Amino acid sequence: MLKTGILNPALASLLARVRHTNTLVIADRGFPFWSQIETIDLALIDDVPTVLQVLEAIRGNFVLGRVWMAEEFMRENEEQVIARFGDALAGLTLEHEPHELFKRRVPQAIGLVRTGDTVQYANMILESA
Repeated sequence: MLKTGILNPALASLLARVRHTNTLVIADRGFPFWSQIETIDLALIDDVPTVLQVLEAIRGNFVLGRVWMAEEFMRENEEQVIARFGDALAGLTLEHEPHELFKRRVPQAIGLVRTGDTVQYANMILESA
């Protein structure tokens, strides 16, 4: 029985299959379902877990390179929310792009992790380094 690290077997399996330059999506509760990629649904209730909690949990097992987020995130959220995300992504190459372009990247991802996050446009695509 696992005692530390990622305890969710589906998420652990998904992370084990991510290779160099593959991408993984961490999405909020309202993000569309993509039938062509594996989805691990961790959403329990509003804001449990959050995108940032999932990011923090996987960072120990995931070598991050670039991160993409929708530019709408910057317009739709308060400064303190933007700062929390900025702190969590410090030291990484973060690119903002229109949400429609962001969504076009999703089908190429290894998988998608859905959270209960209610932050507007909290979705991120992580590229392994």
